[in-house]
Amino acid sequence: MFAIVTIAGQQFKVEEGQQLFVHQLSANAGDSVTFDEVNLIDRDGNVSVGKPTLSAAQVKATVIEHQKGNKVIVFKKKRRKGYRVKNGHRQSFTKIQIESIAG
Repeated sequence: MFAIVTIAGQQFKVEEGQQLFVHQLSANAGDSVTFDEVNLIDRDGNVSVGKPTLSAAQVKATVIEHQKGNKVIVFKKKRRKGYRVKNGHRQSFTKIQIESIAG
């Protein structure tokens, strides 16, 4: 059984017991979160598709921890002009574990 759910503006294919990284959520480690924007549920070949979401479906997850991703270096340069800019960025992620898919 799996579901396609929208979490923090991105769609993920999730199964029960799966751990995944999503964009930073405003929940503390150990908290339980519920996602209501379920687009599709597959129950062993029986597929339910929402228009655009399923109304009674929910995905429950537990926040494991908050992490930062690898540093990405952004370097801009214009040749012969003396223009150089170097910036770095680290994206914040939340690691969650899917507990149940209901609906």
